[in-house]
Amino acid sequence: MIASSHVDQGGLEAVSGADRVASLTGIRAVAALLVLGTHAAYTTGKYTHGFAGLVYSRLEIGVPIFFVLSGYLLFGPWVRATVGGQSAPSVRRYAWHRVRRIMPAYVVTVLAAYLIYHFRSAGPNPGHTWIGLLRNLTLTQIYTDKYAFDGYLHQGLTQMWSLAVEVAFYVALPVLAWLLLGVLCRRRWRPGLLLTGLGVLALVSPAWMVLVHTTDFLPEGARLWLPGYLAWFVGGMLLTVLGAMGVRVYGFIAISLALVSFLIVSTPIAGEPTTSPTGITEALVKTGAYAAIATLIVAPLALGNRGLYARLLATRPMVWLGEISYEIFLVHLVVMEIAMVEVLGWPVYTGSAPALFIVTLVMTIPVAWLLHRFTRVRS
Repeated sequence: MIASSHVDQGGLEAVSGADRVASLTGIRAVAALLVLGTHAAYTTGKYTHGFAGLVYSRLEIGVPIFFVLSGYLLFGPWVRATVGGQSAPSVRRYAWHRVRRIMPAYVVTVLAAYLIYHFRSAGPNPGHTWIGLLRNLTLTQIYTDKYAFDGYLHQGLTQMWSLAVEVAFYVALPVLAWLLLGVLCRRRWRPGLLLTGLGVLALVSPAWMVLVHTTDFLPEGARLWLPGYLAWFVGGMLLTVLGAMGVRVYGFIAISLALVSFLIVSTPIAGEPTTSPTGITEALVKTGAYAAIATLIVAPLALGNRGLYARLLATRPMVWLGEISYEIFLVHLVVMEIAMVEVLGWPVYTGSAPALFIVTLVMTIPVAWLLHRFTRVRS
């Protein structure tokens, strides 16, 4: 679920002297910590604690932030090629870089999780089968009915549904770029027409939400498929186009709007504390609000703002955490379960969410660093 700012992914170096580039790495650390935080709250049973519980659950906004980053970084080469009148990027090279960036650390994590849970029990684990292993290794675990209860959901890997969505976007992006820039804009730089096309593309998500909530011919897992989250990626694609147009945004304004929107969406208006709300109205609100919030959070960094917000995210600790954010995302749930049971000795749905967050983070960072060290892409 995590896009890096390496050259092969968005024309940007992972870390450089430019605050804008470094801050894009730093925001990945924030997104990973938000995901870890919401899982710590769920594991300690805090989701049921009224408004505070909803706020905890909405920390899942880290996932939309990652999706916006992916849309921004990965759509960039196609936009820049169009602006410069050059040929489109090589799809083969693009695909190889995606596989090389994502799969090594992911495969190691999946195999390790299956090995660890062969010797320990953490409740129902329907995905702990040979077919479940194959499905999880190929990121096809969400393409089934009753994914959560009778499908391929595996303890320690429950967060990987979002990586499956991310990979689906990787597959779809060259086709989307061809439709938007090749067919709609006829390979010419027509930003107004391109923005209109992106607006139409974003409507796929609410349309999909209506479809999965009002019909029953699709598998239950269809609520976790790419169309339902495409608007989040489109938010990043939109920022790519705006950046090419020279649009700038003030960090103070964007972050203030994002915070206010986050507080609003942390009410029952966006449904119960779950990934996929049962009500169609709540699902539509959540989809749209998350797209707006995540886009606002990334916008100042993507559009060249160099204020306090960008400088904080460009600090050395944030950039360092951002560099291993993908690996933090991959391993943190396995580490959290071990921290909860073996270190803290708490039964599930009890204990302190902040304490579990801190202990898990301390234990996760060295594991994530080692995983990054031995599986990272080397130039």
